[in-house]
Order: sequence, then C-alpha cells, then structure tokens
Amino acid sequence: MTADADADVHDVDTQADAATAEAEAGAEDAARFHALLAAFEGRTAATGGRGKDAVNEPMIRHWCEAMGDANPAYTGPDAIAPPTMLQAWTMGGLSGHADRSSAYDELLTLLDGAGFTSVVATDCEQEYHRPLRPGAAISFDAVIETVSPRKTTKLGTGHFVTTRMDVRADGELAGTHRFRILKYAPAARPVGRPPAQRPRPVINRDNQGFWDGVRDHKLLIQRCTSCAALRFPWLPGCNACASPDWDTVEASGAGTVFSYVVMHHPPFPAFDPPYAVALVELAEGVRMVSNITGVPYDKVRIGLPVQLEFLRVDDGLELPVFRGSEG
Repeated sequence: MTADADADVHDVDTQADAATAEAEAGAEDAARFHALLAAFEGRTAATGGRGKDAVNEPMIRHWCEAMGDANPAYTGPDAIAPPTMLQAWTMGGLSGHADRSSAYDELLTLLDGAGFTSVVATDCEQEYHRPLRPGAAISFDAVIETVSPRKTTKLGTGHFVTTRMDVRADGELAGTHRFRILKYAPAARPVGRPPAQRPRPVINRDNQGFWDGVRDHKLLIQRCTSCAALRFPWLPGCNACASPDWDTVEASGAGTVFSYVVMHHPPFPAFDPPYAVALVELAEGVRMVSNITGVPYDKVRIGLPVQLEFLRVDDGLELPVFRGSEG
C-alpha cells in the first residue's frame, strides 16, 4: 500500500471517529435535556378545576346533532351524556381556567427554548367509570404524566407530552382522559423532491359505491329502503331502523356551511395551510365534511351557501368539495 493510500485510510478513519464522537455527544446532550423534561412528570397541570357548566341536555343535544348520533340513551328522562363527551365538560372556552398551574407552561417554554417550537395533537385515550347525567357538577385534576425521550417523526424531531385528567361528577370519579401532543422542530423539506400526493381514501365494500359515484361526478347518498331515512357517511346498515337494505339518491349539490374549522397545522406533504374544512348540510338534510373552495379561508361563515364541485388534486385522485361565494 502506498503512502497516499495509507493517508486516505487514515482520513476516513478520522472522519468516522469524529462522526461517532459527535453522535455520542449529541446523545449525551439529548439525555441531559430529557432529564430536565422528566422532572416535570408527576407535576400538577391543573388542580381543583371545575366545569363551567353542569352536564346539561342542550349540550348533549348539540353534540349528538353534530355527530349524527341518534342513540335513544341520550334523550328522555333517564338520559345520559355520550361517554366521548368526557373532555367537553372540562373545557375552559376562550377565557380558559383560572386554576391551571404554571408547570405545564414552564414545560412548554423549556421545549420552545430548545427549538421544539411546533406542536401537534397526536391522540387521546379515555376510560369511563360511570355515566354522566344532566345536573351533575363536573370537577377535575390534571397531571403531567409522561414526557418521552427525543423521537424522530416525519414531521420532525421532538418530545411527546402526555397529560392525564381525572374527571369527577358530583365528587365521584367518572372517567380519565389522557391527551398527548408532540412538541417538535419541523424537519427540513428535501430539495428537489416531487410534490407529495394527497393521502388516498380507504375504499372498502361499505363505501365502494360512494367512490364509484365520485368517479362519475355524482354525490350519492344512501337511502334505507325500509324506512326511507337518508344517511351519510355510508354505513352497512340503517342507524334509524337497523335495516341492511338500501339504495341511493343523487344529491343536488346545494348546501350550506353548518360548522367549520380553519386548519393552521404545520406544513405537511400535499397540504398547504391555512385552509377551511366545513361540515356542510346538504339540501337533502344530511351532512358531510369537506373542503371549502372559492372563498378565502377567513371568509367562510356558518350559513354560507355552497355548491358541490369535483376537484382533481392529482392524476389519480378526484374529491368532492364545496365552492362558496362571497357575494
């Protein structure tokens, strides 16, 4: 082997050693930082919190209407609240709760300072111990349960933070709600990569007919052939009479915005926030979730008239959306 070759091998070994040392130093820094974050585990996020309203029939009705849930257990003199409303009774609204502790804000400030400035809600878990009935007074305590070591995701690198809230009705434990967020530093977008495709809908035997209609530029609504109830989204059976038999009617395409949200999530492949997503009430009486086009996201309003159109988002996907008009 020549002297030049020996030098090349030495350079490669030196670079490898430097990379290894840098990785080890980075791991040590990450471990030290996680130790700071882990010190928040078990600290109180809220204590002695009280729901701003007792469990009540109007809120139950609004929830069921929005969800399209006609379960008779949620109406009448012996009504209970849908279990999945558990967190709704604890929400502080725009004014928040005065009983929130400083620990959670301190934790988020520490993460922000380390460059993990973006946040996304990832999932929640609920446990139910007793039904909630109208008139019950809601109270709750919350704790920072876990902070994960540094994790790398498609969105970027960061830490998962889980809070646990114990919800009580008239002083007795009614349920537990765990809420998890990811505080992260957004990943750099690769240069020169072709635009990402929109995620594909999951098509199965229960909704194949709907997507066949979209292909033909038709918005099809299921109709029960036993009781004539319309339903959307598509289901294998009628949620009014449980009949499995159905046919379809074609929607006129006219509708109004029943409710909406403006999405401000961090940049994500194939999506360009901010944009409006609405719950549209069709002229036929059913509701569906879709994007609003034709008007700026900050001009979307409840009651806005909209009209169906079909948007080709890429060569292999076309979606039903609704065009609004500022006029």
